[in-house]
Amino acid sequence: MRQGAEAVSRLLDLMDSLGLRAMVNLDAGYGSAVSLEECLRLLKEPYPERFILFHTLNWKRLEEGEGFGERMAADLREAVARGAQGVKIHKSLGLRIRDPQGRLLMPDDERLAPIFAAAGELGIPVLYHVADPRAFFRPLDGRNERLEQLARHPDWHFYGGDFPQFEVLMEAQARLVRRHPNTTFISAHLCSYVENLRWVSDLLDACPNLNVDLSARYEELGRQPYTARRFFLRHADRILFGADFEPEAWHYRVLFRFLETDDEYFPYAIGPRPQKGRWRIYGIFLPDDVLRKVYAENAARLIPGVR
Repeated sequence: MRQGAEAVSRLLDLMDSLGLRAMVNLDAGYGSAVSLEECLRLLKEPYPERFILFHTLNWKRLEEGEGFGERMAADLREAVARGAQGVKIHKSLGLRIRDPQGRLLMPDDERLAPIFAAAGELGIPVLYHVADPRAFFRPLDGRNERLEQLARHPDWHFYGGDFPQFEVLMEAQARLVRRHPNTTFISAHLCSYVENLRWVSDLLDACPNLNVDLSARYEELGRQPYTARRFFLRHADRILFGADFEPEAWHYRVLFRFLETDDEYFPYAIGPRPQKGRWRIYGIFLPDDVLRKVYAENAARLIPGVR
């Protein structure tokens, strides 16, 4: 998309080849490579049913002092009036963003409450990313199963310093969702806690306004196929399909294989070196009615303007 209309045309061809009716752009707004205006011009106006745009928050509002939550809520209302269909909050909230006093700003900070209240009033979902895999919050030693990945991406390692502990972020996430029962939340990456699907399931049971997406976590789900299949069957109405990567046909096909087949012990990536860890995965062979919900029906119910 950054290359303009030609890149969008190639993307549509890829989507058609994979049977993808629509795609969500989670970075249409402040601080993104492509502004909301450009996304509307390149994607939404020429292809209104193929692309869904989510607004991103303007964290520069923090520099304006107290009342930043109200100002960001006003930004959100303006973005929705212009065509945004949801709001995306990145993991930088809780890990890197600081308030006017220089303290880490946590997801459940009451000063951000106007944003979530506005989303509820507007009837749009809040898709948030609260953390990364637990291994990213553990010492970088021989017992860390993501050692190779973190060695390639040291900026993904959140252990030590003034980074909060993983469990602190999980607690903040739970408080946030409970405090705003009238707001629809979509927690990216299965609440960022795919290692503990029981915890995720309990939070879904406790919070009817919470949903999850499976983006960038099929690699971990495929290591626990029995538990993952039970989770999908139990929460079929609350799980959204997601990818979270630059569109490549092979990646989608592996994801489809995981969801739709009972294939065993197959690679989750191509190439000699896996991106995440040295394991293989198993399919969870979901029934057609569950696949329809995960692939399309849940998104159509939760995101305004999606058919």
